[in-house]
Amino acid sequence: MYNTKKKPMLNKLIVFMLLIMAMTFTVFAGEAEAGEISHMYATFWSLVPPLVAIILALITKEVYSSLFVGIVVGGLFYSNFNLKQAYLTILTNETDGGLLSKLSDSWNVGIIIFLVILGIMVSLMNKAGGSAAYGEWARNKIKTRKGALLSTFMLGVLIFVDDYFNCLTVGSVMRPVTDTHKISRAKLAYIIDATAAPVCIIAPISSWAAAVAGVVSGVNGLDLFMRAIPYNFYALLTIVTMIILTVLNFDFGPMRLHERNAQLNDDIYTTPERPYADCSDGEVTGKGKVIDLVLPVVVLIISCVVGMIYTGGFFDGETFVNAFAGCDASVGLLLGSAGALLITFLIYIPRRVLTFNEFMSCLPDGFKAMVPAILILTFAWTLSGITGLLGAKEFVAGILANNVGMLQVLLPVIVFLIAIFLAFATGTSWGTFGILLPIVVPILDPTSEILVITVAATLAGAVCGDHCSPISDTTIMASTGAQCDHINHVSTQLPYAFTVAVVSAVNYILAAMIQNWMINLPIAIVSMIVTIFILKGIYDAKEKRA
Repeated sequence: MYNTKKKPMLNKLIVFMLLIMAMTFTVFAGEAEAGEISHMYATFWSLVPPLVAIILALITKEVYSSLFVGIVVGGLFYSNFNLKQAYLTILTNETDGGLLSKLSDSWNVGIIIFLVILGIMVSLMNKAGGSAAYGEWARNKIKTRKGALLSTFMLGVLIFVDDYFNCLTVGSVMRPVTDTHKISRAKLAYIIDATAAPVCIIAPISSWAAAVAGVVSGVNGLDLFMRAIPYNFYALLTIVTMIILTVLNFDFGPMRLHERNAQLNDDIYTTPERPYADCSDGEVTGKGKVIDLVLPVVVLIISCVVGMIYTGGFFDGETFVNAFAGCDASVGLLLGSAGALLITFLIYIPRRVLTFNEFMSCLPDGFKAMVPAILILTFAWTLSGITGLLGAKEFVAGILANNVGMLQVLLPVIVFLIAIFLAFATGTSWGTFGILLPIVVPILDPTSEILVITVAATLAGAVCGDHCSPISDTTIMASTGAQCDHINHVSTQLPYAFTVAVVSAVNYILAAMIQNWMINLPIAIVSMIVTIFILKGIYDAKEKRA
């Protein structure tokens, strides 16, 4: 069993000291004028606030205060340590980065409502008995841990239209199955996260493909995206890694502790931090069947796809592909999930699976279940906004733009590493490739293979950094979907993501030299498999010596 001894006073002291330091800086700030351009704009200091939040979260194991301290530091930096201006910057909509500004942004509000509706639908499926019926069916059909893990993986691959939708749907459907087979919540969160963004970024029909196609100019964005898929080593090798680890029944790093504790001690949380352990799925009052879970989920998938292509103009004459490329994912998911909720009402009430009062009682229950995710997302959006005000993206983009003349054979791996760092620090993959692609695409020959490789490296690095970052919205949603402590998810996923990133970086150097995906992709896959076997050999040798 994991050692539950904690040092809460030390954690609180760290946070308190950082706040005192921030206030001390304010005293010595002088007479900074409100509205004055930050002295730290587009410098390395612009990356300090998110790094403070990330490091604090990993040290203290407490994400709310860590994000808050990062926001405070960013506000002080932006206002040149003017306390009043920092206070207004953080809380109001005087700038695009404040809390009020983020909560009044239509995209963010759409995602929040989408989260709430999904929470309501999960509550409904639980109360109706659909989840229990599915769990019983799955227990009879899925006999092994490997089967449960591979089933979770396959469901994640099938739901490729959007990573937000993927995270929450896979988690809600597969939790009863993985719990039965004593799979830790950390492992479930990893599978969810690793089949969200990595799958979406290689799916031509997804909100991610639409985003990429929308930020490149001068070339066919969707065609470039599809040509880059075989070179998207991080996404592809993440999928390979999951399959090999499952087949070998092997885990490494902190995940090994979580998985062994789940199997030996029947504890799927491992650490004292288990925010969802007391979250009941609600009393089952209906006599639902498997169809009462499967049908709402299928309706939800179809409705969300329809909602997305609707916002892209499909019903106004656009082609299906162009409609996806031009869709508004936030509005589409909102429309789709709201429609699915209405149809679920029509599925349950006339058949008397639930009474009207029971159906309505699930509305607040679903909202309450999503409060932790909404709170973390709100803080993460605010931190990202303030980091943007400080010019973090401009600073990183400037570094790249000043070094484009270097040997082209190193350009893909350099772009890959820059994208990782930027996405990790800001918590956004879309923002990362939105900044880097307009720089990368114009400087390379549009007919060259090196352009395709460099674009793939940009997308792969953005996903990798997003995958590792504690302040990434998809990472937050993966831990929410799995009902896993957020820091546990991050700390157990990091070694896996880092291993795949190192193998990917080596293969981007090889890809720049060979420039043939039919040769490079098999080399990348084999090198990933060999790396896993080497790690397994090391761990097996350690256990024999112990």
